[in-house]
Amino acid sequence: MKTVIAATILTLTTMGAYAATPEGAKLSDIIAKIENTADVKYVDEVDWNDRGYYEIEYYLDSGAKVEVKIDPKTGENVKK
Repeated sequence: MKTVIAATILTLTTMGAYAATPEGAKLSDIIAKIENTADVKYVDEVDWNDRGYYEIEYYLDSGAKVEVKIDPKTGENVKK
């Protein structure tokens, strides 16, 4: 019985993850756009925010840390 309950919970959580998949620009294209900026050293972290955008943290050659919020539909910075 515990196995059936665990399997049901796992299935429901997996289905919920697929329901929240962002639409629009592919994440790989968004990351490539950031990486192709002249002074970007590396992308450190990418998170999906429940409000509907990516939170991306990257570092510049100067060592400065930059945090941006990107709308997945447009691939552009969210002004919030």
